[in-house]
Amino acid sequence: MSGLIESKVHPFYSPTKILFGVGSASGVDEEIRLLGGRKPLIVTDPGVVKADLLDAVVKPLEASGLSFSVFSKVEPEPPARVVDEAADQFKRDACDSVIGVGGGSSLDVAKGVAVLATNQGSILDLCGMEQVKRKGVPKILMPTTAGTGSEVTRVLVITDESDNTKKVVYSIHTLADVAIVDPNLTLSMPKSVTADTGVDALVHAVETYVSANATPFSDVLAQSPIQWIAEYLPVAWAKGSNLTARYYMSLAATMAGLAFASGGLGAVHALAYPLGTEYHMPHGRSNAIMLPHVMKYNLSGSPEKYAAVAELMGKDVEGLSVREAAELAVEAVLELLEAIDISCRLRDYGIPEEDIPKLTEGGMKQSRLFVPNPRDLDEKDVRAIYEAAY
Repeated sequence: MSGLIESKVHPFYSPTKILFGVGSASGVDEEIRLLGGRKPLIVTDPGVVKADLLDAVVKPLEASGLSFSVFSKVEPEPPARVVDEAADQFKRDACDSVIGVGGGSSLDVAKGVAVLATNQGSILDLCGMEQVKRKGVPKILMPTTAGTGSEVTRVLVITDESDNTKKVVYSIHTLADVAIVDPNLTLSMPKSVTADTGVDALVHAVETYVSANATPFSDVLAQSPIQWIAEYLPVAWAKGSNLTARYYMSLAATMAGLAFASGGLGAVHALAYPLGTEYHMPHGRSNAIMLPHVMKYNLSGSPEKYAAVAELMGKDVEGLSVREAAELAVEAVLELLEAIDISCRLRDYGIPEEDIPKLTEGGMKQSRLFVPNPRDLDEKDVRAIYEAAY
């Protein structure tokens, strides 16, 4: 190992506690009590309520005699106003802790509520690096999808409706006190959500693994999720009640979240964000569309890592050059997307070709994510990737 690498300081961020396993949701009441909570605000979305998934949280709380309040108006790609509204309810209902239940949007809103309980202003005032000055109230995050990894990261992403852009809060104070990851909560996910969130987890693992900011922690934590997702996502998509597939997808999503919390993301996310803000496309689907095209562009920036990705996804790389093996990583991703019925062509989503300049402009606004990307990009490169995706 070179002296340069030895001299680097590698950060690792994670929740204080992670409870993983089938049935782990039943312990939410004990965990909230251990955190000193007496009246949590449950933050969730209408889909979770409709699927009766809140019972897994509400019943243990009721059995323990704990009172609670529910905010169930989380929107996809949550606007800042939703976080502010939920924080207002937290204060109005005299809550003292937060339980986030749902996909990444609900978990991100829950993080926002927890820090707004102790910090003044709007969530937009806290965007940027370490702008949260005071630790928030205790929070427990419980994912009902297997993709975002938000339950274990220090970031929350919101939509600023004033300019229709994504804004991000990075803070150690947004880390969960407890993440409860129960594969049972993912069993009712529809096929399309299973596919989208599953690829989202794959993007987290792959982007982190090839990141210029990869760490020894992120390298180790990203590898198994790549392998598990390649094996189990098609199974979970085909048979939602397959608990083994759901188990490994939940584990993969959480581990990939831990990986990217330390290693960072890249151009896939940067170029996916405009698809969400402009066309209200699910975050995971946006990532899925851009993943193979950005990977193909990035190959020369990290060929050894992409060759490893190919092998992790089941490709036979014996006897191949590093470049040839790296190219198989793109092929493996395309085959996975085909297996779960996801198109990676913009035209298949009704996006007109004349919108490419608008997408390019939106992608360039996320240039902060170009820094850890394994290959540099300029505006011409961004446009070429969107054109390839069309």
